[in-house]
This record gives sequence, C-alpha cells and structure tokens, in this order.
Amino acid sequence: MINNLIQEEKKYLIGNYARFPVAFERGEGVYLYDTEGKKYLDMLAGIAVNTLGYSHPKLIKALEEQIKKLIHVSNLFYIPPQIEVAKLLVENTCGDKVFFCNSGAEANEAAIKLVRKYFYDKGRPDKYEIITFTGGFHGRTIGSLTATAQPKYHEGFKPLLQGIRYAEFNNPESLKETITDKTAAIMFEFIQGEGGINPIDPQFLETIKQIAKEKELLIVVDEVQTGIGRTGKLFAYQHYDIEPDIITSAKGLGGGVPVGAVIAKDEVARVLTPGTHGSTFGGNYLAMVAAKVVLEEVLAEGFLTKVVENGIYLKEGLRRIGLKPKGYGLMVGVDLPESISAKEIAKKALEKGLIVGTAGTNTLRFVPPLIVEKNHIDEAINILEGLLK
Repeated sequence: MINNLIQEEKKYLIGNYARFPVAFERGEGVYLYDTEGKKYLDMLAGIAVNTLGYSHPKLIKALEEQIKKLIHVSNLFYIPPQIEVAKLLVENTCGDKVFFCNSGAEANEAAIKLVRKYFYDKGRPDKYEIITFTGGFHGRTIGSLTATAQPKYHEGFKPLLQGIRYAEFNNPESLKETITDKTAAIMFEFIQGEGGINPIDPQFLETIKQIAKEKELLIVVDEVQTGIGRTGKLFAYQHYDIEPDIITSAKGLGGGVPVGAVIAKDEVARVLTPGTHGSTFGGNYLAMVAAKVVLEEVLAEGFLTKVVENGIYLKEGLRRIGLKPKGYGLMVGVDLPESISAKEIAKKALEKGLIVGTAGTNTLRFVPPLIVEKNHIDEAINILEGLLK
C-alpha cells in the first residue's frame, strides 16, 4: 500500500515535503499505527501539536458534539466558544485581549502587523523595525519567513519584507548594535525549536527587558512551540520575570485541530480596529471547542507538575545513555557529534517503531504528547540506546 501512496503522491501533490515512507491510520494515547498495522511510539506529537496524544476521549466527545451542531460561521457574528477560550488565555497569562487565526505563521504575521499599527497610531510610523535572532524560526509566510533569521529558508524568496533586522541570539552586544531609531519591537523564542532546542540565556533576557524599557520597544514572544504546557508552564515566559506585550501561540493549542492565537496587552490590542485585520476561519467553532478542552486539561491540577517530572525523567534517561540533553519540560533536544547524523538516527528509530524529530544542524528533538508516561520514556530510551551502540 505504501508504495502505491508514494507513486500517487508524486503524481498529484506538490513535492515540498521529504516524507518518511510511512502512512498512519490511527492513534491511541502516545502510539500511532500505520496502514500495515505496525505500532510506533510517538515522541514528536506532530511536531509539538498533539498535546493530549491520540483519541483523547474528552477531545473526541467535544468535537463530535460540535460537528453535529456547527463547524463554521463567519466572524460577522458572535461565536461563544471564542469568548470562552479567550477568557481562559487571558486569565492565565499577562495578556488582556486575544485574536484567533489558524497557525503559528498567521499568529506571527498578525503580531508584526500589530507592532506596526501600534506605533503608527502613536504618530510614529518611522518606528517599524522588528529585531529577531539568528537560529529563530517564526513561519513560512513572507513576513514570518523574513523574521526567521536563517538564510537557508530565504533562498529563492527574495526580496523579503522590509523592516526586519537580525541580531545574534544570546549575544547582548549584538542586540545593542542592531538597535536603531526605527526599532519598534524585539521578537524571540524562549527556546528556539527549529533552531535546535536552544534556550534563552537568562542574562540575555535581562538585556532585552532593559533595552525594551529604555527605548520604549514592544516585546513579542513567539510561543508557538513552547506554549500550552510544553515547558512545564502554560507559556515559557512564565518561567521568567517578564510580561510580554504580545504572545503568539498555535501548535499544541488545538490538540491537532488547526488554531493560532495572538494574546496582547490592551494598549497594544486596541489598535486592531474593525477592518484592520481578520481571518475567515480564525476562531471557528471546531477549533475553539478543541482549544477549550486542551486548555482545561493542561490547566487541571497536577497536569503541568507531571510534565515537569517527566521532562526531568527524559533528560535523566538521555544522560544515562551518554547524551547531553537541553531544554525545559517536554521540549528536549540533544546535539549529536558530527560522526552521528541526527537524521539517520531518526530514520533508524522509525524502523524500530520510535518517532523522534530533528532540528538545527544536527539535533535530535523530543516533543512528545504531554500525556507521556515514564514507561513510554523508558521504551524510547531503550530503542535509542540500541541504535547508538
């Protein structure tokens, strides 16, 4: 069956993905089953998307009930579950207002527009530049692609959006040198996901805060991958003494249903008046009921404590087999030596029934469903140990 799928895909789909020769048919908990019936332990979760794993009963029930009633109406009308999800996000963050879209790239595009409109309305249209950092990743639409300071993603798509400047991640002097009179905001990830699971240096964060305060800049945090409990807090910024002006979210927010969100301070949010921004599918009924279930589960007593405990257990397991893990919670990476290819390890792991990801130059990435248990982690470590030997 898989060979037929490969041939059909080549015939009908644009070839912008390098796929593994596997097609999945169903999932249960942290396991996936392919069309041949083979079982796989998933330590990637659709790249940090399937927060509650597969076939979660509460998520299924909520979606089934909603499908029977309404899937979509336009944002010309009030959509009650939007308000319910926004309330959960506002009550559990430093933000005041929420805008819903469909993906992380869309959320980051909205954040870029929000920054520009904010200073335009303040009578400072000359302040429009946004600083992002090397190794960061913010999406593949033209604005979010420009914000992604990795040249390999830019090849063939220039000229890019004007007004994005790059500084070196975790380098205070580089940041200071990049600031100009036109700088409006600093945008960054607390852990660079696609860049190789690179955590922010706390001292570097202090520099960002200091400069933002002195220069009256907005702080935009991309929590597309780090958010929704991934690091052991609802959002990664909550590990630090900081209140961002804008937070972007997606991936894990819908538990597999496409949804993105921008959470902003009221002073910033108010500049998006009717007609200045929108999304046809943003905040639709299906996405909102999914997001509500995910948030309620993640915010339930003890859930995030378990994420922290299992994240520590995962790191301990990786150290036990001679690896040096980095990251927080269940967002963990391991930089492999040049003699060992992360992509080759991921390929061989798949053959053994283990799904892991890669990132950066040569990093193995572990972002499992947040419902993963210690016995699943043991299973993953045992497979990896065999491959590395």
